[in-house]
Amino acid sequence: MKSLSILAVCCLAVTLTVAQEHPAVTAQPNTVFVGADGKFEANPDTAQLQFNISAQDETARGAYDRASKSSEQIRQILRANGIEPKAAEIGYFSLQPVYDYKNPKRKLVAYRVNANVSLKLKDFSKVAPILQQLADADVTETQSINYTLEDMDAAKSRAVQDAYRRARESANAVASASGRAVGELSYASVDTFENIRVFQPMMKRALPMGAAAEAAPAPTEEFTPQSISVTAHVNAMFTLR
Repeated sequence: MKSLSILAVCCLAVTLTVAQEHPAVTAQPNTVFVGADGKFEANPDTAQLQFNISAQDETARGAYDRASKSSEQIRQILRANGIEPKAAEIGYFSLQPVYDYKNPKRKLVAYRVNANVSLKLKDFSKVAPILQQLADADVTETQSINYTLEDMDAAKSRAVQDAYRRARESANAVASASGRAVGELSYASVDTFENIRVFQPMMKRALPMGAAAEAAPAPTEEFTPQSISVTAHVNAMFTLR
């Protein structure tokens, strides 16, 4: 009895934000080629805080001193929460003149210091107190928080495993319908994607004075950090028995 040559292509719906492109694969006798998507939802393991330091004065030295004072307050807040100041990173630091552009001669009116600081935290319980204390100290103009996943490789592996499982199931369905069985994997390609998290500024809010201020919850309190979604697409070719 002649062996039956079968080539089945199973096209699955793609819901990724990036269009999937199937690689050019030479058709082989007694094979089945399938594509499938997989997904893994991971809890974030890192909270990244960003806030700025801004100070202005009539002289460059005055602006620098004001910024230094604000920086020292921030260091004290970090130490009070059990965090070494060196754990925070400065993204940029600038000292620039401020001009009155309404004046035809572009009069110099002040100097301004701007700096951006970021801090990564593994202990999420420290996020709300630090944000609250920064707001109370009035040393930053903007604050933002972003939850990320640093152990991304493990999440990608789980997404790939899910995609491969779905691809194998599709191959089994095609093979079974034709009275055949799926054999070994002869070819595979993998693409992975993670959702991109964008920093959203969280402006300081005005706090009431006295006992009411102490009772006011932080903006992030009692909320659950959003999970990180990792997706994978697997194209696979299996032999048929």
